[in-house]
This record gives sequence, C-alpha cells and structure tokens, in this order.
Amino acid sequence: MTVPHPDGLGVPDAADLVVPARRPPLWHGQAPVVAVVALGGGIGAAARYGASLLWPTPTGGFPWTTFWVNIVGCAVIGVFMVVITDVWAAHRLVRPFFGTGVLGGFTTFSTYAVEIERLVGAGRPGTGLAYLAATLLAALASVWLAVAAARRILAVRQR
Repeated sequence: MTVPHPDGLGVPDAADLVVPARRPPLWHGQAPVVAVVALGGGIGAAARYGASLLWPTPTGGFPWTTFWVNIVGCAVIGVFMVVITDVWAAHRLVRPFFGTGVLGGFTTFSTYAVEIERLVGAGRPGTGLAYLAATLLAALASVWLAVAAARRILAVRQR
C-alpha cells in the first residue's frame, strides 16, 4: 500500500518494507554438530571394524562380535546419558560427538539386519531368529541395567 505524499510522490507503507531475516553464522548453526557427529562416527566405526578384525565371525556362524558390540554400546550410552543429564553439564557438542557419533558409529544395527538375512539365506532361520530376538532383548536389558546401575552408584556416592 502506498501512502499519499503531499508532493504527489508515493511513499511505501512500513508494512511493504521487507527486511530479510539474518541467518546466524554457519559456525553457530548445525555445522559444528554435523562435524562432531562425523568425527565421532568415524572413531566409532573404526573401533567396530577393529573388533571385527580381532573376533571375526565364521561364515554361517552366530555373529558374536556384532552382538557384543551392540550390547556394550547400548550399556555405554545408558551410562553416558545418566552422566550428562544427572552429573555433568556437558558442552553442547559432547552429546552429538559421543552419543550420536562415537556410539552411533560403534553400534551397528544395520549389520545386525544384514547378518540376520545372511543366516536365513544360508538355511539357518532358527539361528537368524534367535539372533534377532537375543540382540533386541539384550540391547534393551543392557541399556536399562546400565542406567539403573549408574544411578545407584551416583546415589551411593552422594550420601
């Protein structure tokens, strides 16, 4: 809308002026989060690969390495979450780096799914289903027990 001006020139109404929103600098946005997740993911994936080299799974055998990597990773994330929520006011990049990056790269539920498919495809559906159920139940139990143990230890230490 144009407001009439005494000399006949149209002056834009303040509502017509559009000021573009300022974007925060990239460093203050998601770039550092993406960077620490990528760095942590590389570290976690390298650790998982190292575990697979130390304890290789024979073809058609029960994938114990992936099973234990996932169980240990779930336990560590349980303890980590208790520590950063109940004990330590961590820097904003600690959780994405360690929780999402390192532990996300270390644990491997995609490999878990591929290994189930391989077991079933190799004519071992019972082992594949046992692996499916055992990993799910053990991972949930692992994180729950780790959280409970960490909270109990913290309660004892605070007395």
